[in-house]
Amino acid sequence: MRLVLVPTPIGNLEDITLRALRVLKEAEVVACEDTRRTGILLRHFGIAKPTIRLDQHTMGQAKRLLEGYQQVAYVTDAGTPGISDPGAELVSLALREGWEVEVLPGPTALVPALVASGLPTARFAFEGFLPQRRSERKERLLRLAPDHTLVLYEAPHRLRRTLQDLAEFYGPEHPIAVARELSKKHEELWRGPLQAALEHFQEPRGEFVLVVGPKGPKPAAKPAEASELAAQLRAQGLRGKALVRALVEAGVPRNQAYALAHLT
Repeated sequence: MRLVLVPTPIGNLEDITLRALRVLKEAEVVACEDTRRTGILLRHFGIAKPTIRLDQHTMGQAKRLLEGYQQVAYVTDAGTPGISDPGAELVSLALREGWEVEVLPGPTALVPALVASGLPTARFAFEGFLPQRRSERKERLLRLAPDHTLVLYEAPHRLRRTLQDLAEFYGPEHPIAVARELSKKHEELWRGPLQAALEHFQEPRGEFVLVVGPKGPKPAAKPAEASELAAQLRAQGLRGKALVRALVEAGVPRNQAYALAHLT
């Protein structure tokens, strides 16, 4: 079987490629996250193909659902499949089953947001969506490389909470670019310090990409500062090895971090 992952526009339908349209027309079936949304796309381009729902709830049935097809196209709700969506799981299954896999180049939200941010692009870390639990989110931020630009996806109902955590970690004056509804009618690309971003996005709507400038390495923490930091991190719920990692990332020598985490 041949599986082709087909990127679809993140907003403006003119962003679809001629190659993507050809593959969709040649496919026997189009597997997708949402058959209604994909149906709108296919009808817009005059493509009459059956669709099969393959999302995070049905991906476990992918092998059975796709049996009997030799040419399958897979699309997600928007953008390139496999980035913060079930496409990656489907690719893993296809490779285990010996299927031929092809991924077309095409639209994605993170690249235009990064380039338009005005922040360094030579080295960046894409983290997708941060964990929902605050303690896990803070631990993830502490583990990130400080000399990389950071790119995140975020939903509107979590945007302010994430901006608050970023401001606490990076500092309120640290630069950020916030891209909203890229390529759509109400596209917005806001640039400024984190505290100002919190003031600007009072009632967030739409889908967001956050681009945060590099933090830069921290100087080694003094013993008294390290003890205070360890107490603050414990209050946030970090324990054991997670606490050690957070302390080391903050500039505490590893031996001292283990001692403060009571792992010696």
